Amino acid sequence: MPQDAEQKTQKPLDGVRVLDLATFIAAPFAATVLGEFGAEVIKVEHPDGDPMRVFGTPTEVHGETLAWLSEARNKHSVTMDFKSEEGVAKLKELVRRSDILTENFRPGTLEKWGIGPDVLHEINPKLVIIRISGYGQTGPYRDRPGFARIAHAVGGLTYLAGLPGNDTPPVTPGSTSLADYISGFYGALGGLLALRVAEQTGKGQVVDVALFESIFRVLDEMAPLYSKHGIVREREGVSTRNACPHGHFPTADGKWVAIACTSDRMWDRMARNVLKKPELAESHPKTKDRIDDRDLIEGIVEAFTKSLPMAEVVQQCTDGDVPCGSVNSVADIFNDPHFAARQTMTTFKHALHGDITVPSTLPRLSETPGSIENLGPSLGDWNDYVFNQLIKDDSEIRVPK
Repeated sequence: MPQDAEQKTQKPLDGVRVLDLATFIAAPFAATVLGEFGAEVIKVEHPDGDPMRVFGTPTEVHGETLAWLSEARNKHSVTMDFKSEEGVAKLKELVRRSDILTENFRPGTLEKWGIGPDVLHEINPKLVIIRISGYGQTGPYRDRPGFARIAHAVGGLTYLAGLPGNDTPPVTPGSTSLADYISGFYGALGGLLALRVAEQTGKGQVVDVALFESIFRVLDEMAPLYSKHGIVREREGVSTRNACPHGHFPTADGKWVAIACTSDRMWDRMARNVLKKPELAESHPKTKDRIDDRDLIEGIVEAFTKSLPMAEVVQQCTDGDVPCGSVNSVADIFNDPHFAARQTMTTFKHALHGDITVPSTLPRLSETPGSIENLGPSLGDWNDYVFNQLIKDDSEIRVPK
């Protein structure tokens, strides 16, 4: 590793090398997470560059986007066409010297290029291969193209997003890339689990992550509810069928708050301490009582929130020990003292682009935290090091125990 790329402090994945063959968000994000905690991540790009370089809002210098600078951080770039014989040969030399490989091509693509898992494991038996795709490596849909928006739809999330009623359209559930990021975290987790096995047994394996399954996994009781009772959860708008009051409520200054009374005790505090209506705690003590009379309960709560500015609603609910938070725009987030105190964002001084603020590393480790060492690399910034030093160094070859 070049001197200027050495980690400043010890990190959990120091000494681990990751080859990132993937494009766009999911598998590259898995590599990014590993890189934030010490792994050396080599981003393998086509000589024309990763399409992610031009995805999102372009910067004034070189045209690379803010998305690229943020999501390709802690990586270095090498360029090769691994669909060519020369490229495949170089890639195999890198595989010999690596611990983890990430890819998110359509299933069967690596095999078509002659670098499928069987070939890669012949070269390096300990290699962990993280494969992220729309529908996974098996099943009747495996060959279909997939993106996060499609995964949200197929996995069941989009059906739930929107205002109540089958005549209303399902809406985009927040970020169009949510499935990519969730799948990236699952990929990183799977990669670490497989890496531990490889270190213990000398045998690598494939981590198979499907975007739609990552979404389906986080939909709480939707599956057992249908399996047990045949109930199909429908779009619920700003509320939820399982609790009341539990939703989004307007405030006097044109903003919104989220209130979540998920238990009878929380509602008791809401009625007595915040609404100053103890009779509601006595007339509607149980969740079922409030759900059956939802319009009344939510109407009373909305009348309260609309009578005060957002900050005052949050303060009164907090004083009354009722979960409540502001519905923040990104501008609100940049001015929020809690985000600042937690250092949830990091401002990185880039040599070409100046100050760039990005989300900080997660999760938080008390003794060996992750860090951001660099933003998205310039194309081919490690070509000289990788091709003229690394793949010629036999001492870098990984071997089983």
